[in-house]
Amino acid sequence: MQQIINFVIRNKTFLLFLLLFSIALALTIQSHSYHRSKFINSANGLTGGVYGAVNSVDKYFDLEQENKILSEENKRLREQLFNSETTADSIVIDTSYSSGRYRVLVADVYKNSYSLTNNYLTINKGKKDSVKQDFGVITSKGIVGIIDNTSKNYATVLSILNKRSRINAKLKSSNHIGSLIWNGNSPEFAQLIDVSKFAPVKVGDTIVTGGQSAIFPKGIGIGKIESFETDISGDTYTIQVKLFNDMTNIGTIYILENLDKEEIKTLESSSDE
Repeated sequence: MQQIINFVIRNKTFLLFLLLFSIALALTIQSHSYHRSKFINSANGLTGGVYGAVNSVDKYFDLEQENKILSEENKRLREQLFNSETTADSIVIDTSYSSGRYRVLVADVYKNSYSLTNNYLTINKGKKDSVKQDFGVITSKGIVGIIDNTSKNYATVLSILNKRSRINAKLKSSNHIGSLIWNGNSPEFAQLIDVSKFAPVKVGDTIVTGGQSAIFPKGIGIGKIESFETDISGDTYTIQVKLFNDMTNIGTIYILENLDKEEIKTLESSSDE
């Protein structure tokens, strides 16, 4: 308390000046509409700046929750897309079997390998979430892989960067199909093999899922043609595909469950007998 009194005594002249200046300023603002409006505008600007800074800080700490909300919204939109006869920028959904054919589930990647011969991802959804083997896995950009094994709370995904991976794919511009594999060289590229020599293959064309399996709908993006060459036989092409996904940086993924899968498998099994 004594320090405060000493401070006031030492600076009494300056403090008196501040007091008289504040009184004069207040009287000026009160008695002149122009000065009053300028003061209010300045105060609002200052207050708005402070509130804006506080709001930015709040938004930063709310990013995780906002991302979850966006992921759930994307899940709902993708379910609508996969279950309606829709043509999107790079997606054409095949609904010839039934409406409401796909269920979409959001998950986070806990582990992702991409430099091995056989790569896998670990995700935070499992049997308790009704995730099963052979469900498709994608991101907003394109395919990632196929569910391989599940536990109660987790699942492993057979990455498209795996020499065991073999996915039905086709040229977006035609119905010429092939098999998407990985030669183990670069995480940026996969290879589309067994494509007919009569296919209109061009560098820059888009490769999408072929829809000839019960795992992925037709038309999900995979990548673009980087280069191609004919096989030794001369009957088919081997196509180098630059993947849409950066497979070294996968965060949120979407799991696709084909609700008609068991019916399709039963039908196909009975046809093979």
